[in-house]
Amino acid sequence: MFCIDSEVITGCYFIGIGGVSMSALAQLLKEKGVAVRGSDASEGHFTRKLRACGIPVSIGEEEEITENTVILTGAILPTNRQLVRARKAGKRILSRAELLGIVAKNYPHVVSVAGCHGKTTTSSMLAHIFAESKKPFASHIGGEDLDLGNFHSTGGEYFVTEACEFRRSFLHLDSEVGLVLNCDRDHTDCYKTKEELQDAYRDFAAKAEKAVVNADDVFARSIPHALSFGLHNGEIRASCLRSDGERYAFTVEENGIPMIRMKLRVVGIVHVMNALAAYAGARLLGLSAEEIKAGISSFRGVGRRFEKVGELKGAPLVCDYAHHPREIAATLVTAQRITEGKVHLVFQPHTYTRTRDLMDEFVEVLSKAESPIIYKTYAAREAFDFEGSAVRLAGNLPTAAYISSPERLRMTLLSRVKQGDMVLVLGAGDIYDVAKSIL
Repeated sequence: MFCIDSEVITGCYFIGIGGVSMSALAQLLKEKGVAVRGSDASEGHFTRKLRACGIPVSIGEEEEITENTVILTGAILPTNRQLVRARKAGKRILSRAELLGIVAKNYPHVVSVAGCHGKTTTSSMLAHIFAESKKPFASHIGGEDLDLGNFHSTGGEYFVTEACEFRRSFLHLDSEVGLVLNCDRDHTDCYKTKEELQDAYRDFAAKAEKAVVNADDVFARSIPHALSFGLHNGEIRASCLRSDGERYAFTVEENGIPMIRMKLRVVGIVHVMNALAAYAGARLLGLSAEEIKAGISSFRGVGRRFEKVGELKGAPLVCDYAHHPREIAATLVTAQRITEGKVHLVFQPHTYTRTRDLMDEFVEVLSKAESPIIYKTYAAREAFDFEGSAVRLAGNLPTAAYISSPERLRMTLLSRVKQGDMVLVLGAGDIYDVAKSIL
């Protein structure tokens, strides 16, 4: 039985059901016995996955909505024809964030993960911890874990979810444990100042019974908290780091006391921080250090997080979701450390406002790549803005090339790539599908 405002909901319709987060919520409601349908603008991986698990999905805005409750993703415009008809019919309209908050109330123990970077990986690590410790749990992930997918459920005691800061969505969540991984400037379309964004993170942490913060982040550690983690600061730390091809082994310490030795299966030092965050959150929920070790040791990664999708002329083609300057910097460093030849970086900007408002930061980090390729902007919900466009970004990078078609991208890469190199494709838009198509 699933209730909203004490009313038992027997059917829900999702507009924008093909998104990774929306499709996870649709699967969760179906598991709870709700009849779920939905629509999306185009066919994709998750629309096909939903149909395979018995959830009908239509393409376009023409299908009539008979259900009384309608769920919207943030990308849906007010002019969407289904939405307009639903409003006229007086149907209950909920945002994805509102639904997630309602769903979370159905679980006794909720752990939510916030931050500009690392949410998906940390949430996935937590899901693996609960899975390996045989705890009854459900996970709602903003990416696709290589083993557990974007939704996995074994019971109703624990709920793991990402807590998105966009439009203050995470303030709909009431958590037992709320993690703040970092607080970099982002989503400048809805946060006009850094202080507005920081206030939102403070409010998110205050809504949790216990907050976990990154003590290496100057702002995050100022938030009142129950536990902190970091490479250099905090109660939970990593010591004795060793790297084997950018896969790190380290000792987890609690207040200076060595607890366990851990080895990660994913590349990049950023994942040491994600593992420490997951460890701290799980400890506050009462799990043992050994249970946590078993869970994180089973974590193989998430799709589009340094994922090798194929080879081009003998060079690995690796895709990563990085779309913020700090994420790009970390991913590029990892790629350069493990590649003998050149790293051919392809970057697709994600939204005009982010690119415009963080232009200097993008230029600084992309300048560290040799002859980067800037692919046409993935606009998402935004109207064209030349000052935040891929063309403008490429123009600010003297060695960069601007490319706007898959075929041109393919031909350019084929002319540059040699065996021993790596093709590193970055971005949160459709560049992932473009990269796979050129193979």
